[in-house]
Amino acid sequence: RIEVLRREMRQMEGGWASTYLIDQSKTRLERLGFFKEVNVETPAVPGTDDQVDVNYSVEEQASGSITASVGFAQSAGLILGGSISQSNFLGTGNKVSIGLTRSQYQSRYNFSFVDPYWTADGVSLGYNAFYRTTDYKDLDVDVASYAVDSLGAGVSVGYPISETSRLTFGLTAQQDQIKTGRYTVDEIFDFVKQEGDKYLNFKASAGWSESTLNKGVLATRGHSQSLVLEATTPGSDLSFFKLDYRGQVFKPITNDYTLRMHTELGYGDGFGSTNGLPFYENYYAGGFNSVRGFKDSSLGPRSTPSTGKNPGTIRDPDQNPLPFGGNVLVQGGVELLFPLPFVKDQRSLRTSVFWDVGNVFDTQCGSQPDCEKVGLSGLASSVGLGVTWITALGPLSFSLAMPVKEPSSADTQVFQFSLGQTF
Repeated sequence: RIEVLRREMRQMEGGWASTYLIDQSKTRLERLGFFKEVNVETPAVPGTDDQVDVNYSVEEQASGSITASVGFAQSAGLILGGSISQSNFLGTGNKVSIGLTRSQYQSRYNFSFVDPYWTADGVSLGYNAFYRTTDYKDLDVDVASYAVDSLGAGVSVGYPISETSRLTFGLTAQQDQIKTGRYTVDEIFDFVKQEGDKYLNFKASAGWSESTLNKGVLATRGHSQSLVLEATTPGSDLSFFKLDYRGQVFKPITNDYTLRMHTELGYGDGFGSTNGLPFYENYYAGGFNSVRGFKDSSLGPRSTPSTGKNPGTIRDPDQNPLPFGGNVLVQGGVELLFPLPFVKDQRSLRTSVFWDVGNVFDTQCGSQPDCEKVGLSGLASSVGLGVTWITALGPLSFSLAMPVKEPSSADTQVFQFSLGQTF
């Protein structure tokens, strides 16, 4: 819709022509992520010598993604899943995401909506709702470590404080219930014994973000960063907080080559009567958007296998520690972006060689396997080649990676593939 484009204009009709405002309007259109290319021309108005027309031309690209899956497992039966995410819903500029997964023993539903121009001044309004439940009695075999049934909803408001930065405030109500299984690990039972197995929490968040990127998707210049603090409020069953920072910088080397540096840091802990960050709020590392070359969430501290001493449990016959996450996240990397040879149109394609580093740590390790204090010596790393292609169904990403520094218990994965996310 034309109003979605006009509200990004900083050069007003009938006003004094400004090269800066014309270029700023072009940049804001590119940051939307709706267009493959944006061009601007300023021809003189016929018959005048002091007026120009400002003409913007855009070429659209896919601004959403669709995924669908059908599977079958002997223990879970038919598994159906799907999601739709659209950043320009029906041409309104609003962001909408709907997802669902249904199997014989598990159901997951989520919905989110964001209006970036709730007011004409650019104040945004967003809300979301989610529901996840698991019923173990329908499983043929009970091998689950644990499950969390969650029901919640939230609302957020964003306020622009400059052309490139904004503040965001949110409030979420969430009810969680822990369900243990026959092989539930000792760390989870320790938490349940202390805090119970059902919690109603109210989370308040405040964040700051900044972006000078030249594009909303597949940027090549500028930087972006965000800092978010989330904490439970009085009246919650648990007391904890999480502080997260993300940042990336694009530095052009030549017309065809760009250096990208990025990092993500996270820290969480309990306060008041809650000892430590709840285990189901832990950070994880490994996989896409983390350290490629390692399986998803496979890095960091591991759980103590079940010994069968807790009620309703039996001894885990494998005795293999599983990824458990931690309350500190450190990850980042460097990428060299370059054009793919023999491909004429590079606007929807990104290729890079990368070096990823990162891991998850815990400040209260106890007797957990592979748990260590925060330090550079504990970081895993990998090098490889990555490709992202913006398709009609969403971003399609591949990577080939080789671990350089591999923790003893990490699970490696040389080839990785994803539909619906970029790196």
